[in-house]
Amino acid sequence: MESKRQQKVARQLQKDLGEIFQRDLTHAFNGLSGGAVFITVTNVRVSPDLGIARVYLSLLNAKNRAMLMEAIQEKSRTIRQLLGERVRHQLRIVPDLQFFLDDTAEYAEKMDKLFAGIVIPPATEEEEN
Repeated sequence: MESKRQQKVARQLQKDLGEIFQRDLTHAFNGLSGGAVFITVTNVRVSPDLGIARVYLSLLNAKNRAMLMEAIQEKSRTIRQLLGERVRHQLRIVPDLQFFLDDTAEYAEKMDKLFAGIVIPPATEEEEN
């Protein structure tokens, strides 16, 4: 169970990281997938000591997700520095960032397609009685 402080810090980090990916680093990752990549911060979980932040990302319009995640990992120092500039008055230390791929949207889309493909035959008169 996360404390209220962890939840508040996680919400602030999610907001700030989202802005960093949308404003400051928009062109840093676009060339990797052949087009414009849309990176969304879906969730942030913070350790009890606020030293580690697990950041879950959703990558839209990305052809090679593994390569894009590697590029994000390589730029984690830059991302952490940009984050530090934003939260320097709220946090004593900037947490170490660990990035993970959040595939919840893709999983939901896959399940929707599976449910849409199910054919349920109409019940016969004998089965209704």
